[in-house]
Amino acid sequence: MSQQIPHSSQAGSDMISDERLTQEVLSHSEKMPCHIAFIMDGNGRWAKKRGMARLLGHREGVRSVREMVEAGVELGVEAMTFFTFSKENWKRPKVEVSALMQLLVSTIRKEVKDLDSNNVTLRTIGCLEDLPDFPHRELEAAIEKLSHNDGLILTLAISYSGRQDIVRGVNRLLAKGVKDINEQNLAAELDTRDLPDPDLLIRTSGENRISNFLIWQLAYSELYITPTYWPDFRRRQLLEAISDYQHRERRFGCTSEQLVES
Repeated sequence: MSQQIPHSSQAGSDMISDERLTQEVLSHSEKMPCHIAFIMDGNGRWAKKRGMARLLGHREGVRSVREMVEAGVELGVEAMTFFTFSKENWKRPKVEVSALMQLLVSTIRKEVKDLDSNNVTLRTIGCLEDLPDFPHRELEAAIEKLSHNDGLILTLAISYSGRQDIVRGVNRLLAKGVKDINEQNLAAELDTRDLPDPDLLIRTSGENRISNFLIWQLAYSELYITPTYWPDFRRRQLLEAISDYQHRERRFGCTSEQLVES
C-alpha cells in the first residue's frame, strides 16, 4: 500500500481557498464517493508531540469526526464509517480503555442533538456485546433516537475485527444450512450488509496498512494515506482527499479502453 500522491491540481491546493476547493469538489458531484471509511490514527502521537496525555489526543480527534460528518452532510456523501475501537484495542492498558469508553459515552450525549438536526442516522458494527453495559445502553439509545432520519449514515466500528466479521458471516450461513457459500450470500451476512462497499478509505498518520478493518469490503476501495495525525485532519484535508479521489480512474480490473467503450 503506497502513500497517496497528490494529482497536479492538488499539489497547489494550499493556494486554493476552502470555498473554491469546495466548489471544485461539488462540481464533480458525479464522482463524489458514496461511502467513505476512516482509520483514525495518530491521536496518541499527536498528544505526545505536544507533551499532553493520550486521552487529550482522543478528545481532539472527536472534533475531527464532527467536521467529517458535517462536511459529509454538506457534500452529499451517503455514508461514513469510522474505525472507532478495534477488537485488538481491548489489549491496551485498562485505564486507557476505561477512559475511551467514558469518552464514547460523553461524545454520544453531546453530539446526538446535532446529528439529529443534520438528519444523520447512527449505526454500529462489531461485537457490541464486548462493551460494558453503560456505553452499550447509551449507543442503543442514540441509535433509536436517530432511527427516523434518512440522511447520511454514520457507522461506528466498535470492538470490530474484519476477520471476525467474515467468520461470523460464514457461521450464520452454516447455521441456516447454506452449503453453497458465494460472494453474494456471504456479503449479505456481514455487519455492513446494508451499506455499499467504501469507495474511499482514508487513513491518517502515515501507516500503510488496513489493520483488520473492513478487509472484505475494501477489496476495490481507493486508498488515501496521509501523514497528518487524525486530530489535525479536518474539513480542508477531507476536501483534498475527495478531490484526489475524483481525479482517479477506477477500473475494477478492466482496462481504460474498456471503460471508455462501456
